[in-house]
Amino acid sequence: MRHPYLIATVAVTSLALAGGAIAAATAPTPSPALLAAVNAPSRTPANLARDAHRHPAQTLSFFGVKPNQTVVEIWPSGGWYTEILASYVTKGTLYAATPSVGSRKGVMALQAAKPDVYGKIKFATFPTADATAAVPAGTADVVLTFRNVHNWSFGATDQTQAAFDQMYAMLKPGGTLGVVEHHLPENAVGITEAKSGYMKRSSVIGFATKAGFKLVAESAINANPKDTHDYPKGVWTLPPNFAEKEVGRDKYVVIGESDRMTLKFVKPKK
Repeated sequence: MRHPYLIATVAVTSLALAGGAIAAATAPTPSPALLAAVNAPSRTPANLARDAHRHPAQTLSFFGVKPNQTVVEIWPSGGWYTEILASYVTKGTLYAATPSVGSRKGVMALQAAKPDVYGKIKFATFPTADATAAVPAGTADVVLTFRNVHNWSFGATDQTQAAFDQMYAMLKPGGTLGVVEHHLPENAVGITEAKSGYMKRSSVIGFATKAGFKLVAESAINANPKDTHDYPKGVWTLPPNFAEKEVGRDKYVVIGESDRMTLKFVKPKK
């Protein structure tokens, strides 16, 4: 199904950190193979119910993911996108890149339940200084990260730039980095970036550009104009977390899931 939001492509030659010349284009049409993976019977019913908010077919089509590629999913957690990617990247290699062995439980549970679908998924550690545990440098066609960038600022050390540097290293020249992240407007006042769960577009582009990436396109596929971004407990106030439990729940249901930017970067060819 064609999504009603428009795709915005950004010319690299005119790109600025906070803006650029943007030309509207229609959303790419997902391939039959991708639609089949999105509708695969192996997917969890609760995950299927969130497709209306996360637009997986349009998002993966926008990033240009193909079944024969080496694809890295960063921090898959419970495996929401993993369920789709494992059924789609059937002629290539799928990595689940996690911060620790303990954080692989979600994907490992999928493997245990349905080894015929998920058994070929490879694991790697990310971020890591151990090259033997990382995705081998220069081997990935596509790296995907969904709603993770803000997480890398937590902890004793801000790992955001290191994360972008390592994603750059694992990609082949010409490879794609696809980023979906909770979007904080540039002019937002009184909202702490990252700690609220939201990131500014200029910040994400800044980290990626410093690592060596070039922004080649962006999309409003996952935008939500109803999101006001200013909630008592940050982005986690909204569905599906409902951090305030029943307080304001009806209002947050109407708003839906967060406003998200969808950015496509490339690692330049040498």
